Amino acid sequence: MANHHGDFIWYELMTTDRAGAEAFYGPLLDWRFGGGDDYRHIEASESQIGGVLQLTDEMTSGGARPGWLGYVSADDTDKMAALIEADGGRIAMPARDIEGAGRVAMVTDPQGAPFYVMTPKPPEGVENPESHAFSYDRPRQGHCAWNELMTSDPEAARHFYAKHFGWVKGGEMDMGPLGTYEFLRHSGRAPEGTPMGVGILGAVMPMMPEGPPMPMWTFYFRVPDIDAAVNAIRDGGGTLFQEPMEIPGGEYSLNASDPQGASFGLVGPRKGAE
Repeated sequence: MANHHGDFIWYELMTTDRAGAEAFYGPLLDWRFGGGDDYRHIEASESQIGGVLQLTDEMTSGGARPGWLGYVSADDTDKMAALIEADGGRIAMPARDIEGAGRVAMVTDPQGAPFYVMTPKPPEGVENPESHAFSYDRPRQGHCAWNELMTSDPEAARHFYAKHFGWVKGGEMDMGPLGTYEFLRHSGRAPEGTPMGVGILGAVMPMMPEGPPMPMWTFYFRVPDIDAAVNAIRDGGGTLFQEPMEIPGGEYSLNASDPQGASFGLVGPRKGAE
C-alpha cells in the first residue's frame, strides 16, 4: 500500500558533525548508517527511515543549525509549496528533484515551523512502495512514534494542516495552566467515526515557558527501555531536558538533545516497572 498525501515519510538530521551524530544515535536507537559522506541513510529494523545531512560552512553561515526535520508526502510538491506560500507559509528551499528519491521543497507553516513536502518517485521496477518511517499500525523499534508541533497559535496551525494535509483533531488532553494538548488524526487514514487512537499521527500544543523560542516540530523515536535510553543519552554526551514521564497507554516519553544541539524525543516502556 502506498503512502497517503499527508503522511510523514522521512526524517532528516542536519548536523555539524556527522560522525559524532552517528556515534551518538547508533547505540541509542540501534540505527545503522549507509551512503556517502555528505548524506547518510538511517536504517532501523527492516527499513530506511531517514537521513543525516552534514551541514557545510556555507549552510551554517546562512543560518542553518543542527536539528531534525520531517518530510510530509505530497501529491504534487510544486503545487503544495505554492499553496502553502499563498496561505501565509514560506518557501525556504524551492522545489527540486533528488535523483532516485523524488521532488522536494522545504517550507514553513504560517507560524514559522519548518518541514519538507515531498512527492516520492519509486525506484525503477518498484510499484507503490510505502515508507514506514512513521507507522500508524504497529510499534517499530527505532522508527518515529510521535510527531509533535509546538506553536504560537495552535488553532491556526490545526486549520492550516487540516486544509493542506487532511490532519484533523482527534481528541485532547488538558495540561492545566499550560493549555491543551490536541491530538492530530490523519483523516485519510482514519475517516470520521474511526475508533479513538486510530490514525493518530501526533499532536499540537502551545509554546511552553521553558521551551524553544520558535515554533517547531519534535519527533519521538521508539526505544525498548526508556531508562536505558536515559543512560545512553548521558553517556553519549547528550543533554536531557525532560526526564521520563508517563503518557497515556502506560509508556514513557522524554525530551533531549544530541551533542551537536539537535533536539528530539523518545518513547518507550519502563522495564523496571513491568
